[in-house]
Amino acid sequence: MNRPLRHIAVFCGILTLALLLRANWVQFAQNDKLANHEKNRRVQIEAFSHPRGDIIVGGKSITGSKKTSGTDFAYKRTFKEGPMYAPVTGYFSQAQGGTFLEGVHNGILSGNDDRLFIKRTLDMLTGKKQQGGDVVTTIDPKAQKAAYRGLVELNAKGAVVALDPRTGKVLALASTPSYDPSVFAGISQEEGRAFERLRKREDKPLSNRALREIYPPGSTFKILTAAAALEHGVVTDIDKPTGARTPYKLPLSSTRIGNDVPDSNCDKVSVKTGMQWSCNNVFLDIALKVGKDKMRETAEKFGFNEEQFIPVRAAASSYPERLDKPQTALTGMGQGSLTSTPLQMAMVTAGLANDGKVMKPYLVEELRGPDLTTIEKAEPHPLNQAVSEDTAKKVQEMMENTVENGTANKARISGVTVGGKTGTAQHGADVTDERPYAWFVSYAKNGDGESPVAVAVFVDPSNMDIPRSEIAGGKLGAPIAKAVMEAVLER
Repeated sequence: MNRPLRHIAVFCGILTLALLLRANWVQFAQNDKLANHEKNRRVQIEAFSHPRGDIIVGGKSITGSKKTSGTDFAYKRTFKEGPMYAPVTGYFSQAQGGTFLEGVHNGILSGNDDRLFIKRTLDMLTGKKQQGGDVVTTIDPKAQKAAYRGLVELNAKGAVVALDPRTGKVLALASTPSYDPSVFAGISQEEGRAFERLRKREDKPLSNRALREIYPPGSTFKILTAAAALEHGVVTDIDKPTGARTPYKLPLSSTRIGNDVPDSNCDKVSVKTGMQWSCNNVFLDIALKVGKDKMRETAEKFGFNEEQFIPVRAAASSYPERLDKPQTALTGMGQGSLTSTPLQMAMVTAGLANDGKVMKPYLVEELRGPDLTTIEKAEPHPLNQAVSEDTAKKVQEMMENTVENGTANKARISGVTVGGKTGTAQHGADVTDERPYAWFVSYAKNGDGESPVAVAVFVDPSNMDIPRSEIAGGKLGAPIAKAVMEAVLER
């Protein structure tokens, strides 16, 4: 054989060897990755080849599976009262994939979770179709309905989160405007267009405002400011005058901050009276005295500066590290560069209602197999003892006085002890040009003195046809919080 032919033969041999090596690499080393790749059509066909397990609320399924025709995908997802429960379930679409509980617990719902391996194998051997398991939520259906209806009746962009302070169970999780996940659950062109219309809407119905959006919490943060001041000894007597003048002059600044009530209600008053009338001067002053480091330390014990997983991911609320004195003072009234999710403010309220102990919030009570056997059951888990019991009880006293005698009186429930705090949060580069956010946080106590429910309500009134003077947490948020608390207490 002459030299050119030998070179060609060697070259061809190398190419053949490389091809064999690559084929073996793909077949064995990358087998799992390629077999389960989201773009693998066979994976998608298999995912929709059988009915899916359900998401359960109050003992009833709020999801289902519907037989389809004219496509390789045999079943598509259906949702009952989809807009009300969309912040809980998320969506599961043949074209768009899955989000929230549909995405996080896809393995259980589809039947592909490793913990269902034996059941899956037995089904295969007996010729039965693969079945998915169920996700049992902690949601209270009556509380969820009260939360969602309250926001819808306001025609507001907003969110409501209700927690059981004793355990951390999420009792309600509402966000508006919402959407029906059923309208784009399939793969048709019309369903694709429906999703695009939702995605492009200015009011962002696909956004989960309860978990994924952050806002300045306004005066609702004053309950945490008060807790920090008590915990660090800056305030020792909640009835003692503070000496904080109104309007309050920010340090290193010529800016003076006033109040929405007459100066006589707030000038040099105690912390208890300051909370009763939401006096900015009192909380600006004590936040400055506590200092940014101890304020941030207290905030972090309640969950700030950390993402929460319930198991759906919630955005991290922020108490910034680098603050000057004016910025530190502003955090005392929930303004400046401070931000929070509605979930986070519900956690703060629940922690104080639970005598200072913050429980880790959770949305899933139980994961169970197709045969209804329990695969995993949630247990309450303490997150932090954020403040002492003594501190928490003093803040409770102030919040309960604010409901009985102050700005939070629209949350009163006959025969029930309720604590609450209103909030109005300025935002935007020029706050005079923006309609403020309205907040309300509260808790209710049962006959034993325990709190089975704490609520945070957030309302963005930017699309509401009401005058600015009517935008206040006590007017917009308190009635919703009251309805949610009543729903839980009735249970």
